[in-house]
Amino acid sequence: MRDISRRQAIIGLSAFASLALTACGSDSEAPAKGADMSANKAGAMASYGVGQQFKATEPVSFSMLYNNHPFYPIKNDWLFWQELTKRTNVTITPTTVPLSDYEKKRSLIIGAGDAPLIIPKTYHPQEEAFVASGAVLPVSDYFELMPNFKDRVAKWQLQPELNSIMQSDGRVYLLPGLHENVWVDYSFAVRTDILDKLKIEIPKTLDDFYAMLKAMKAEYPDLYPMTDRWGVPTPGGNIIKLIAQAYGTKGGWEYQHAMWDVTAGKWAYTGAMPQYKQTLEYLNKLVKEKLLDPESFTQQDDAAKQKFVSGKSFVISTNAQSLINDYRGPLTENIPEAKIVKIPVPLGPIGEYKIATRLENGIMISKKATESKNFVAMMQFIDWLWYSDAGQEFGKWGVEGTTFTKDASGKYKLTKDVDYVGLNAGAPKHLQKDFGFGNGVFAYGGPTALLESTFSDEELEFQKVMNTRKPWPVEPAAPFTEEEREQASLWETPLKDHVTQNTLKFILGERDLSEWDAYVKELEAKNSTSYLNLVNTAYERFKKEHGS
Repeated sequence: MRDISRRQAIIGLSAFASLALTACGSDSEAPAKGADMSANKAGAMASYGVGQQFKATEPVSFSMLYNNHPFYPIKNDWLFWQELTKRTNVTITPTTVPLSDYEKKRSLIIGAGDAPLIIPKTYHPQEEAFVASGAVLPVSDYFELMPNFKDRVAKWQLQPELNSIMQSDGRVYLLPGLHENVWVDYSFAVRTDILDKLKIEIPKTLDDFYAMLKAMKAEYPDLYPMTDRWGVPTPGGNIIKLIAQAYGTKGGWEYQHAMWDVTAGKWAYTGAMPQYKQTLEYLNKLVKEKLLDPESFTQQDDAAKQKFVSGKSFVISTNAQSLINDYRGPLTENIPEAKIVKIPVPLGPIGEYKIATRLENGIMISKKATESKNFVAMMQFIDWLWYSDAGQEFGKWGVEGTTFTKDASGKYKLTKDVDYVGLNAGAPKHLQKDFGFGNGVFAYGGPTALLESTFSDEELEFQKVMNTRKPWPVEPAAPFTEEEREQASLWETPLKDHVTQNTLKFILGERDLSEWDAYVKELEAKNSTSYLNLVNTAYERFKKEHGS
């Protein structure tokens, strides 16, 4: 759930591999480029490597900004904290910020110079706001301190994705979560008991999805078949994203100013693409025919969830956890016969593709970190907890014998008194709420087997369908210079505001789609063509310099 409000830095910079993962550690470079860290090695292991348990050589403490999730609010007595210190000799001192206010408070804290050393739960390109001021470290200068991170980038061939978050100076300022494979989580939850009543199959395409909503409306004319959530702060964050993907463009959470048009083989201004217009036409049709609640794009989550679980709507955006935590229990309490599933993402004109990045949200490091005598130990600790097999198992599942068991084949199972995402429904304790494991601040990314180890049978079925689809091609590189980034920044906000405002107007019928050409000219007046020229200049320059 994030607002990607700026053009994402580009993908596919193969030449950056040696820069990011090897050359940047040269002792001959300036201090910010990996100079001798001998004064900052207190607590660090002398020979820390892949697959090795990290344990600081002396007790150390690291400050961290903590995104406090209301479903499992932070507790000081969590086993997570105790066991983490036992295993690593590290104590985390959290600065707790509510999830609902996290992005705003993070900006204020960093801007005031009061940021903790470790700043997690950051989605690219949110880090870009802190690069120019030097408030956060270019973490790629210190990859040599992170053997597990480097190993996964190499083993999973993640360099093109890693380069997608590179800045104009050729450095990375965000340590992203790393996935072995493309993984799709967000889709739509649908009341299958309603489908059974109407004798309708689970929809496979956008046309099927529309037909399903039409049939629901015919049966329940006084209701909106679909009301959606995640409309704040990004209007239509998930629904616009998924419909746009089906047409081969980006919208909602994924919106970026310029994107590589695979079919045309060139860069296009996203908000003016024919595919973007098709997206809006589809959504406008749903609203116009009263199949989609117009409040979906602006209402708070609680209002949307209440409509769904009370039976006032039958379709809503979801991910795997929301299906269990937000919908299923409350819905069946209100309507015992109700049944819901997360349907495979409906297909559109581009065909059977799955569109997602293998990068997750990640960690920024405060510039103050290099002043700490424990800096190297901190980077080793981060590498172990977020990027090693053992660290990720610990963050996700907890302590073997206490919260989970594992059989000879490596299959995980919760202990009988612990529940998580409905895997052990009715158990008296909860992995997240009572122990602090499976926490979105610490547990994400990793091998596909670990990712899927907490999936229910129905989620595995969803993934089985999604895994039959081809990954969407990676965009080519078009990195801005510092001067180009400064110029682009002047254009991005007014362009994004205009796209967002008119996206809503077109969808809600407040502006007729016959005015599309006029809207495109308005974007041109706000420098969309000039912006695109910057991207193409950067693209051609990189092709010339690197031959790809």
